[in-house]
Amino acid sequence: MLNTILAWVTRAILFGVVMMFGAIGETLTEKSGNMNLGTPGIMCIGGAFGFGFTYLYEMHTDNPVAALSIAIALLSAFLFSSLAGVLFCLLTTTLRANQNVTGLAMTIFGSGLAKFFGTFIIPQGVVTVKAAYANRIFTKSIPLDLGESTGAKIIEEVFFGHGFMLYVGIVIAIVLALFLNRTRAGLNLRAVGENPATADAAGINVNLYKYIATSVGAGIAGLGGAYYILDYNYGGWSTGAAGGIQALGWLAVALVIFATWRPLNLIWGAFLFGLCYWMYNYIDVFGVRLTAAQSSLLEAIPYVVTILVLILTSVRKRRENQPPAALGLSYFREER
Repeated sequence: MLNTILAWVTRAILFGVVMMFGAIGETLTEKSGNMNLGTPGIMCIGGAFGFGFTYLYEMHTDNPVAALSIAIALLSAFLFSSLAGVLFCLLTTTLRANQNVTGLAMTIFGSGLAKFFGTFIIPQGVVTVKAAYANRIFTKSIPLDLGESTGAKIIEEVFFGHGFMLYVGIVIAIVLALFLNRTRAGLNLRAVGENPATADAAGINVNLYKYIATSVGAGIAGLGGAYYILDYNYGGWSTGAAGGIQALGWLAVALVIFATWRPLNLIWGAFLFGLCYWMYNYIDVFGVRLTAAQSSLLEAIPYVVTILVLILTSVRKRRENQPPAALGLSYFREER
């Protein structure tokens, strides 16, 4: 039973890291007042390009270097995902397109672009290709030996038995929380998201903050897509992988609401979502037997929890738990 529970927790953590990156990026974006529902598609772009370039590096190098393989994967994912964020801002901030429609279009575009790019990576007649070297690097855990006791083994597996991207995600969430709450630029960004007209009158460049927050947020979300392929998916890419990333991207958007737009809540919230999502696969350890329909229903638990959080925050109406006041509303200086 203990081994099954540990497997459940480990799977939930791996699953949660993907959502955590997507939610961190979307939180930063939404703090600027932009609601980017294109996050699932942007994560697909990060996964495809992050995998693609590091895979090509492996294929054309006899002795690949670990640091270079990591740098190629993460920089490629961040760069191309950031460009997608710039495109979103160009359409919504500069050209004044509707944010919700643009976001949904970005999701379709990102998923399609990932599949299209993947056709150039996968050789003719091959279903899946794998970046084996990058996968070994991304999944390599911290070499720590705390002893032979059961408690020590649990600590090793739960807290230190994961790849470096878990800790990178936690650090980014902490840094974002400090940035938003302890820096002048973070205060300006929050002001843009709450009342862009007032921020503009105070001399803050509203469009610049929106562009930077949205592009950087998209880049961070793209890292989640790269992590999905190179760690969670064992380094394998197929055209169907984009569908898995997209599903987690929607969970990441829901996680932002669940965390009430607080970066630190994303850390434990992501792992809670992972536990809830994978409950159907491990609940039999408690003697519960589920039908196929019941298992599918349990997969919806994270969304149900998000809806409950939305209801509670709406009823309580505490300002600190509400989304940015100007979220989803394009700002036109001429209408101020």
